[in-house]
Amino acid sequence: QVQFVESGGGLVQPGGSLRLSCAASGFTFSSYSMSWYRQAPGKERELVAALTSSSGSTNYADSVKGRFTISRDNAKNTVYLQMNSLKPDDTAVYYCNAGWGKATFRSWGQGTQVTVSS
Repeated sequence: QVQFVESGGGLVQPGGSLRLSCAASGFTFSSYSMSWYRQAPGKERELVAALTSSSGSTNYADSVKGRFTISRDNAKNTVYLQMNSLKPDDTAVYYCNAGWGKATFRSWGQGTQVTVSS
């Protein structure tokens, strides 16, 4: 059974940083690209960042380029999202899934809430 468990969210002031983690299970993690997504209230879920299985290539939404960094540890079946210079527009629930852009699996985790506010 495919599972994703996201963590690391919280309340942070504009300009602050957070590091999100996503522990994956139920599939061969090291064989899949991994992506982070987010969904703000009243908006559709959108792609934030993607990373290939070997960490050789990345892709970022224009809105987060230069501020967010995606990485992974295949030994721990975990993908990370380092978020710096956070803005109020980054406020959303953040999710991970396998795939390069389009999510591979239908199942999603509970997500982790990120709130950027002064």
